[in-house]
Amino acid sequence: MLELKLIGVDLGGTTFSVGLVTEDGKILKKITRDTLVDNGKDDVIRRIAEAILEVSDGEDAPYVGIGSPGSIDRENGVVRFSPNFPDWHNVPLTQEISKLTKKKAFLENDANAFVLGEKWFGAGKGHDHIVALTLGTGIGGGVITHGQLLTGKDGIGAELGHVVVEPNGPMCNCGTRGCLEAVASATAIRRFLREGYKKYRDSLVYKLAGSPEKADAKHLFDAARQGDRFALMIRDRVVDALARAVAGYIHIFNPEIVIIGGGISRAGSVLFDPLKEKVIDYIMPSFVGTYEIVASPLVEDAGILGAASIIKERTGG
Repeated sequence: MLELKLIGVDLGGTTFSVGLVTEDGKILKKITRDTLVDNGKDDVIRRIAEAILEVSDGEDAPYVGIGSPGSIDRENGVVRFSPNFPDWHNVPLTQEISKLTKKKAFLENDANAFVLGEKWFGAGKGHDHIVALTLGTGIGGGVITHGQLLTGKDGIGAELGHVVVEPNGPMCNCGTRGCLEAVASATAIRRFLREGYKKYRDSLVYKLAGSPEKADAKHLFDAARQGDRFALMIRDRVVDALARAVAGYIHIFNPEIVIIGGGISRAGSVLFDPLKEKVIDYIMPSFVGTYEIVASPLVEDAGILGAASIIKERTGG
């Protein structure tokens, strides 16, 4: 008897990845292709379906999990709207994928898929109370409480990147000022570095990057590790914003574990050590010691494993 395999689809505005995954979270095959959004939704969906059939050829893999950015109707498998997909309005994605592949498909917001991936395959395994935050171009996240994904009335809750951490701070893409995403995302860090060049042009950040235009989060944390004053100043602003947000999540959700993933999580101790210290400054004494803050172990594979975990969640594991 063939072992049942899972198919995870990590759908992004630039590329999409499709992986064949074992039930214990090992990726056996992976395909990554350009999304080519400008070709229109029908072409994108057709090519996703082709990749699904390619990775699953000869395997017992009747289910597909899809992690999609944007606002979705998770129960009906519909992408309501996504800023990265201009012509995708109320697209019945799971229905179309099922029609083309003859497989049962499930849809979840990509940030929720991230926390599910951590629950089933990552640092959240064995935990029933999880907050997971992914720090990349934007900031997303998800919450699991009593083992259940928290989605809210319309299925669009847990927008963890859009809590305000700097009132009247930088403008966020969502239209509000001072959101966590506007202060602590990779996009925000690049903006701070471009803005800082006039005053801090001798900073190690720009030497490592080669030019202010190329300076990014990696250069920032590399320079901070070497004690660069400007880099530490920006690092401290990012850490303070994260600490305020994480402290709020701890007060509201009382998690056992706070998992931080995405590209910025690779910064390691130069980010995590001050973050852990700063969070304590912002939480009530009764919460100290009730949680741990860790980096996601999934990193590169978080998207595919998160999408595959949707299947385990919807089919009861």
